[in-house]
Amino acid sequence: MHTTHKDYHSEKGGSRHFDRYRTNIGTPEEERGLRITLRKEGAWLPRHEGSYVKMLSASFRRYLHTRSRQGQAKNVIFYIQVAVLAVGFAIFVSSIGLLFGVKKSHSWLHTYTRPVHLVPLAFASDYTLSPVSYVQGKAFNRFITIWLENTDYNKAAGDPNIEFFAKKGITLNNYFGVTHPSEPNYVAAVSGDYYGINNDDDNIIPANVSTVVDLLEEKGISWGEYQEYMPYTGFTGKSYKEEKTRKNRYVKKHNPLIMHASVADFPERRACIKNFTLFYEDLKNNKLPQWLFITPDQQNNGHDTSITYAGKWLRGFLEPLLDDPHFINNTLILVTFDENDTYSKQNRVFSILLGDVVPKNLVGSADKGFYNHYSELSTVQANWGLKSLGRYDVGANVFDLVAQKTGDSLRSLDITKVYLNESYPGIFHRKKYAPLPVPDTEASFAGRTVLESIKNIWGKVQSKSVYKGAPLSIPSLRNPPIYPREYSRRKRRGGN
Repeated sequence: MHTTHKDYHSEKGGSRHFDRYRTNIGTPEEERGLRITLRKEGAWLPRHEGSYVKMLSASFRRYLHTRSRQGQAKNVIFYIQVAVLAVGFAIFVSSIGLLFGVKKSHSWLHTYTRPVHLVPLAFASDYTLSPVSYVQGKAFNRFITIWLENTDYNKAAGDPNIEFFAKKGITLNNYFGVTHPSEPNYVAAVSGDYYGINNDDDNIIPANVSTVVDLLEEKGISWGEYQEYMPYTGFTGKSYKEEKTRKNRYVKKHNPLIMHASVADFPERRACIKNFTLFYEDLKNNKLPQWLFITPDQQNNGHDTSITYAGKWLRGFLEPLLDDPHFINNTLILVTFDENDTYSKQNRVFSILLGDVVPKNLVGSADKGFYNHYSELSTVQANWGLKSLGRYDVGANVFDLVAQKTGDSLRSLDITKVYLNESYPGIFHRKKYAPLPVPDTEASFAGRTVLESIKNIWGKVQSKSVYKGAPLSIPSLRNPPIYPREYSRRKRRGGN
């Protein structure tokens, strides 16, 4: 005889949540199995609609395996009702976020919010912003970076279209990617670390990790990303294929800001991440922001094609813009590659500085200083007097062209020993875990200190920081970050 609802709960101290979702599953053993399964899959903590989806999945699988088929119709109707409620709740929460998100202050940085992938696609697609600002910089008033893909230094240098632009600007002879494969390089360029990523997975950087967006917004500087073939503004999907050919065109792993929850979880920030159609609209209307990150699609960036293909695209895209006053107006452009193609070689990538801020006497010249993707951050910080993120942006060299105007000193190291081919351990590493690194909130380098909101989040845990000393040399798998002994010992013991 089966244990009754009342008997079972008097014996075991049941839960209201279990009462609500309980089904006719047969024996007490099966009931206890369902209880354990629901607890594991989140039904006991229904903080948002995702928990209801998990609960449905668990209990429905359990229902299908039970020997008792009594009450099938009643249970199916129950599941449909809960599903409808879950979808309705998702739409309601998304609507509230869109109505009030723009007015929201940025004190949310320390909190992880509802995952953006639960926002219905219809809402995500119809909200676009084109903020404009005119904040004067020491060396430039607009910074644009264009990233191409996976090409060895000498191969890129030998392409005639890449060479065309090299003759119009400054070649950075010793600019390095920070690891392999693609994704961690993009992440590093906007938040100052790659958190152990050694893959191209759909990783989401936690919301307590700040980015260049926080630095720019603190100074009132407009920013935007333009991602070719992204289907609509703020798209958070992993990829988007061309409908006719089914070729990969847009991929999330080349969209650095959307991989950060501190950007992707907020509608007013997603609204600034747009496609190329909107790039040309903003260009025409003179509404380009002061900081731009531009990613061509998988064909045009050379990832699925070749450097010849990418070079032709770059020539066709960028050459006309160099004469457009809506694009070029006291502007510095960095054309670079995410990584080289031969992992056994030094991860040195061909990079060029262009724009009307390049003096005539430096056109066609070369800069032999040591730079990497973190130099994008330090250069922007130095130019506009921004705060730092307290990570590897702190010690990175500022491009010499800019450093001459900002007073930064160019440091050097032995380039022959720099490889940067493998990722150090971290929260996203597939084999070697390490904790999320704590930024150095006490860092002060070249007159730049850490953003106040970052100090508020991380200031009390400085004993766990791995960034002390503002190093120019950055870590890799061969030379990983050194976590403080006390922190490492506590982690081994299972402490926080």
